[in-house]
Amino acid sequence: MAQRIDVKDLNVYYGSFLAVEDVQMSIEARSVTAFIGPSGCGKSTFLRTLNRMHEMIRGARVEGTVELNGRDLYSKDIDPVAVRRTIGMVFQRPNPFPTMSIFDNVAAGLRLNGQKDKKVLAETVEKSLRGANLWNEVKDRLNKPGAGLSGGQQQRLCIARAIAVKPQVLLMDEPCSALDPISTMAIEDLVNELKSDYTIVIVTHNMQQAARVSDRTAFFNLAATGKPGKLVEVDDTTKIFSNPTEKATEDYISGRFG
Repeated sequence: MAQRIDVKDLNVYYGSFLAVEDVQMSIEARSVTAFIGPSGCGKSTFLRTLNRMHEMIRGARVEGTVELNGRDLYSKDIDPVAVRRTIGMVFQRPNPFPTMSIFDNVAAGLRLNGQKDKKVLAETVEKSLRGANLWNEVKDRLNKPGAGLSGGQQQRLCIARAIAVKPQVLLMDEPCSALDPISTMAIEDLVNELKSDYTIVIVTHNMQQAARVSDRTAFFNLAATGKPGKLVEVDDTTKIFSNPTEKATEDYISGRFG
């Protein structure tokens, strides 16, 4: 299920503004890759190029390639909607559909893809909620509103919704930033479990979190406000946090940044 991503010569534009410049990196299958760096350096922008979510902003475009197991996701014959089905996304703040039940939240993507079989829907919803470590907490109230769950439960519900359509990659944009420490720990434990089945990319401002959950870490930076974000280095997480190659990475991790 999980697949590798290879990014080559990627530049991201908003109109004429170059937001992220010349990214080249590989994201290994069945692993967690963390993006760290200061605010405004292009981490989330780059993350959104991996499933073409950035295209929802007018004027956004890319140059270069993003390949999923060797196939360029920006080829003219590729449907962006199909890309987003293959590469799911979990956002910074939990966003369950407010008018839908817990069950319907998880089943939403399946129904959108034309699945009507009630047995298949029920089995997939249960499997997805179990995969998100939420089933035991909600199995007796599946018809209750998803928005009635706690913040941490809502985020796990959104993860269940994302994995219900069987993606190959999960993108997570600061998934714990709005959560308390206990809910954050639950999400981190879940990420460690999910990587056996998915390729996971997580943007985080919490360097301790990156050190705890990721196998590889990419440090992004920018020379000055108004300049494009750049990938400074990417390596095994243990090396990035103990012996980075670039001084800028060491300064950022040690708190001497800026």
